Amino acid sequence: MIDPAVIAISRFTVPEKRADEFVEQADAAVAVFTKADGFLSADVARNLDEPTLWTITTRWKNVGSYRRALGSYDAKMTVVPLLSLAIDEPSAYESPENLRL
Repeated sequence: MIDPAVIAISRFTVPEKRADEFVEQADAAVAVFTKADGFLSADVARNLDEPTLWTITTRWKNVGSYRRALGSYDAKMTVVPLLSLAIDEPSAYESPENLRL
C-alpha cells in the first residue's frame, strides 16, 4: 500500500439509538469515496470508552485528491450532509514527510 500523504479524520457524536443509521450513512459515504481518484482506504469506527463517539478516517494520495472527492456530485449528495454533522474541528492531516519541516 502507498503511504498516505493526507489523512482525514471526522468525529461524530451519535446517540446509541441512531448508531445503525449512522453506520449506513458512513458506509454510503465511504462507497462514494472509493470511486474517487487518489482514494487509498477508509475506516468507520466506534470509540471503545465512549460508545457515542464515532470516527470516519480516510487516507488519500494527496490533498488535491481529497478536495476533489468532496467536490463531486455524489459527495455533495451523500458525504457532505453526513460531514456537516461532524464535531466542528480540523479534520485533514498531512504526513510529516510532506511538510518539509
